[in-house]
Amino acid sequence: MSTTPWRPSRPVAYLLGLLSVWPIVYFFFFLCFIGYVFAASPKQGFDAFRYIFVAHIATIILMFALMATYLVHLFRTDQLPSDRRILWAVVLLFFGIFAFPVYWWLYVRPT
Repeated sequence: MSTTPWRPSRPVAYLLGLLSVWPIVYFFFFLCFIGYVFAASPKQGFDAFRYIFVAHIATIILMFALMATYLVHLFRTDQLPSDRRILWAVVLLFFGIFAFPVYWWLYVRPT
């Protein structure tokens, strides 16, 4: 394994930032959708589900990809002291969608 520090280019870093916010936005969108499903008739609610299914699966895959990307960045960056890496790994694993934007802002965001 290479020990070269990984610093994403400026466009990649901003893309990661944008993608890091999407799961939180989608979470609130999904809560509104669930409220609509419960308020609508069973047939309308079930019919509406097929439209959100693709976005739901894509968001789940994105969350796994972000998790992998941030964990690789975490252990390949030189911006973090070694004693904080395990702490951040635990935070990213347990608080995923809420920790992604914080980690991006602190360690990935271009300066």
